[in-house]
Amino acid sequence: MERDKGASRKVEFETVASERIAFGKNNFLEVARKRAISEDGATEFLSISRGYTLRDGSERYKNTITIPDDEEIMEFIIEKLPDL
Repeated sequence: MERDKGASRKVEFETVASERIAFGKNNFLEVARKRAISEDGATEFLSISRGYTLRDGSERYKNTITIPDDEEIMEFIIEKLPDL
């Protein structure tokens, strides 16, 4: 049986840029460009995350969706969002 070589691969994540908007009592939505860096190289992607701020000011993330850094996919999202 062949072992999955990717299972032990070390990946580091770096935030390239991010923007956030607060809503509700202590919630926020964050849109970010991130980079995953491994021995095989680096890959950029977009992430959309929902989170909340605790009383002590620390932040927690509830849900995240990642989107490939692909022009066709980004254009699709930009085109379809206003129609929803």
